[in-house]
Amino acid sequence: MVNLSIKNVPEPVVEELRRRAARNHRSLQGELMALICRAVEGATGGASAGEAPPQGTRSIEQIAAEHRARYKEPFTQGPRAVDLVRSARDAR
Repeated sequence: MVNLSIKNVPEPVVEELRRRAARNHRSLQGELMALICRAVEGATGGASAGEAPPQGTRSIEQIAAEHRARYKEPFTQGPRAVDLVRSARDAR
């Protein structure tokens, strides 16, 4: 595997990359790898042979928006999540 180095990156760019990595639950290194893989996939039309595409490309906000669009009304039937967690915890 090859190492890459980018020098003289402006501090605002680094801070934005750190915020983006945190939003995507990745390290800065993981976020940079995902961005590079996505750029290469866009240029070649897909992942390289034998490589899996990067995962976790949607933010939590995007997933929540999709969920809200799919389910207009909140669930009112069935057990509450907190009750399921308590029941599983108490069963130990």
